[in-house]
Amino acid sequence: MTTHTRTSPPALATLRERLWTALEARDEAAAGAAVLGAHDAGTSVEDLLLDVIGPVQARVGVEWATGRIGVAQEHAVTAIQDRVIAALAHRTPSLPAPGGPGGVPESGAAPRRVTVACVDGEWHALPARLLAEVLRGRGFLVDYLGAHVPTPHLIAHLHQTGGDAVALSASLPLRLPTAHAAVTAVQAIGIPVLVGGAAFGPDGRYARLLGADGWAPDARAAATLLADGPRRPENPLRDPAGELPHLSDQEYTLVTRSRTQLIRHVLRELEGAFPAMAAYTERQRERTAEDIAHIVDFLAASLYADDADLFTRFVTWTAGILRARGVPAHALAAALDLLTDAQRDFPRARSHLVAGRRALTRVPAPSAPGSPS
Repeated sequence: MTTHTRTSPPALATLRERLWTALEARDEAAAGAAVLGAHDAGTSVEDLLLDVIGPVQARVGVEWATGRIGVAQEHAVTAIQDRVIAALAHRTPSLPAPGGPGGVPESGAAPRRVTVACVDGEWHALPARLLAEVLRGRGFLVDYLGAHVPTPHLIAHLHQTGGDAVALSASLPLRLPTAHAAVTAVQAIGIPVLVGGAAFGPDGRYARLLGADGWAPDARAAATLLADGPRRPENPLRDPAGELPHLSDQEYTLVTRSRTQLIRHVLRELEGAFPAMAAYTERQRERTAEDIAHIVDFLAASLYADDADLFTRFVTWTAGILRARGVPAHALAAALDLLTDAQRDFPRARSHLVAGRRALTRVPAPSAPGSPS
């Protein structure tokens, strides 16, 4: 029987490069050989999932965002990663979940059954899949529901199967409204909810805002938290009010409802403010429309959370991505200015846009060719 110990960081880094090289070539056999060979050599399934496959998938996302790979290639690579995870899953021994007789957990023991799902509209399923496999490896019984699980379907599943906890995943803050609905609905039937993913902020601040019973920054932390709870109602993250009073100003609702008109307005006006658009190809114009749509969507998310930092983080990230694509920074600034003008009757929206515009001035200028980065 192979003994698995924690693999050294340099060895994991080398393994990530091997996997990345295989994925770049869409060589599924080489990808599987790299990961499964490392497991045969003693690297644990959990280390392979979280320290190799997960970081490589994050790199795939960066390559897609900067335009260095296309959507089809990203999908192909993700599918290979998913099949490699499945191969690893077959090597995970079936461990009894901690608990007492009859499948009822003892006091303080980990829940026997956890449902893992992505919130409605969230298609980035791989982080949730990684968590599900980590939990299985640690002895939990796991119902993994995958990507884009509408809240009514999730609740129907829980009524049929029961369970001790739900773990919800979301990668984009755009999913905060649907995540809020899911958290509230699951808690209403008496099941605690743990949330995770980049959507909930770098410190879990939006988990607190939405009243989740717990938040974890990564799969290892989530597994530890689920082993100890979460338990209701003793929960420091829970907001007893469960409401977001700032939404009473209707700005989130109105911006969301006018989304299409705002995108068309900014795209039309940007042609005058940014003359270089006259030479854009059809594909470049489509990408510009997509970028404007993302700006509007993240503005809406920041209004829902009442957090201008959410919007400024997106703006500064977008500036870096556009720079990698060769789009000048003043094009983004012009789009923000046009959107600000269109929000003259919405003080919160204007303040978030102004904060984003100000953040652009703090984005480092690109290095000159040959200069140190």
